[in-house]
Amino acid sequence: MSGLVRRLRNDEGGLSLLEWLGIVMGILMLLAFIPQFRNGIDVLYENLVGKDNVGPNGEPAPGVLVRGIIVGVGAIGVFVGTVFLITYTNLGRRLGFLVTGAGFFGFMAIVGLLYTLYAPRGLRPTLIDGLNAFQLRILPGALMVGSMLLFIMFVAAMSRLEAEDE
Repeated sequence: MSGLVRRLRNDEGGLSLLEWLGIVMGILMLLAFIPQFRNGIDVLYENLVGKDNVGPNGEPAPGVLVRGIIVGVGAIGVFVGTVFLITYTNLGRRLGFLVTGAGFFGFMAIVGLLYTLYAPRGLRPTLIDGLNAFQLRILPGALMVGSMLLFIMFVAAMSRLEAEDE
């Protein structure tokens, strides 16, 4: 087992799983610009989950949740994967990963801060059942704090890598 760990740690040749994921996501992003590809994905999705957005009782159909999860995971994968692929080609594997992580979590910290300060727009918090204005901001505040901690960790790791290189 330790031989496998040593080999993975010292392997600088070839592409890692994360790099392959970045390449695949970049290709999927480019294919998304082709209307025939998008239509094929829509047909495949409708056959798997269904096309109705509303269930028989008026509640959202399960397909809406599945679509939201697919879009969310796919968007994050494409965003992070393509940025990592670009930084990998310019900075190398380790520094590219650290720069991508710091950029992503810095962006998420800013989004969490903005949502905590300025959201929600539209419905008044008093109209949402059981939630006041403070309770609506707990999740984005937690996102902001967690992302800020991860951002600081990535920046510290970059500093440590830089110190090791000298």
